[in-house]
Amino acid sequence: MVVNVTEKEGKIIIAPEGKIDSNTAPEFEKAVFDAVTDTSNVIADLEKLEFMSSAGLRVFLALQKLVSKNGSLKVRNVSDNIIEVFEITGFIDILDIE
Repeated sequence: MVVNVTEKEGKIIIAPEGKIDSNTAPEFEKAVFDAVTDTSNVIADLEKLEFMSSAGLRVFLALQKLVSKNGSLKVRNVSDNIIEVFEITGFIDILDIE
């Protein structure tokens, strides 16, 4: 797994590549929370994310909680497989998916 974190126009862009599972979720979580504060506007670009387990969902839930008070989280370029995970788990209603 690779987690690319960049900043553009005042927004933090997080772009994971590969799989987020119980083995890689800690790495993903560290990269995300090292870059994000509660006032951050975050874009999660999931174009290159192939798979996400419940461990990855936990990180997204924590991220959403962190930024929901003073910032925002938008999720973009979500594959059909990941959308299905979001739908089954109810995350489709929690996250702002574009």
